[in-house]
Amino acid sequence: MAKYQPHLNLDQLVAIDVHTHANISGRAPRDPCAHAFDEAMSKYFRSGKPPTPSEVAQYYRERKMAAVIFTVDMEAEVGHWRIANEEVAEVAAENSDALIPFASIDPARGKMGVREARRLIEEYGVRGFKFHPSAQGFFPDDRKAYPLYEVIAEAGLPALFHTGQTGVGAGMPGGMGIKLKYSNPIHLDDVAADFPTLTIVMAHPSFPWQDEALAIATHKPNTYIDLSGWSPKYFSPNLIQYSNSLLKDRVLFGTDYPALTVERWLGDFEKIAIKPEVRPLILKENAIRLLKLRG
Repeated sequence: MAKYQPHLNLDQLVAIDVHTHANISGRAPRDPCAHAFDEAMSKYFRSGKPPTPSEVAQYYRERKMAAVIFTVDMEAEVGHWRIANEEVAEVAAENSDALIPFASIDPARGKMGVREARRLIEEYGVRGFKFHPSAQGFFPDDRKAYPLYEVIAEAGLPALFHTGQTGVGAGMPGGMGIKLKYSNPIHLDDVAADFPTLTIVMAHPSFPWQDEALAIATHKPNTYIDLSGWSPKYFSPNLIQYSNSLLKDRVLFGTDYPALTVERWLGDFEKIAIKPEVRPLILKENAIRLLKLRG
């Protein structure tokens, strides 16, 4: 086991994608319960077969980009096996010129989750944590999650939260039981206030709560917004306005790969009214600062 250390050529990188998924393990059998889920996700996003973490690395390396990669721990709420955080971190260590590993731990794991987070930070060198409130069935401001946030804040790492509507379960009966209410970004306002040293990333344009996310980000300087999961041509005028002005230093490029490809996202990004001087901030520089990749 090699502890992750980034070996990124920051000057040569075109962009850093802060939101990609490890959906299929390269080392363990596929969860048999996930096939209908995969088909629904592919239909929703018009995407293809999910890649392994090693295939994600090669995809971004070929494009002279780096990518934050993570699994989503939704075993308790949804009943799908999670890909091991250890595998994601190990593959990232093997591909440290292209990948940056985050871990995912459901707060429902309680004290065992806290122990796992410490071990993943200390032994594997993970660089952040991913939460999906709807797929994990919790409000982010629920105090049961606070011990996990304390570990992340203590390590100086970012916590990335899904916000808004989700492709998870979309089009399936009852939305696969997924409840959207948990992913209203307003529930991150308490977290940002109670943990002022914790860097929080609100993932995705937060439909239908985009203005709540913008309000939190302008009020709480420890919060960021990533632009993943949506083609930029669908961004709201308010999101574009704030990305060009008050939040230009805290908006991040993300695709949600493999749900959206880099080519599709960047092609549509070229067509929206982002100022030329802001584009490099969104595509790379803000992520370098968020992830502490320089210095």
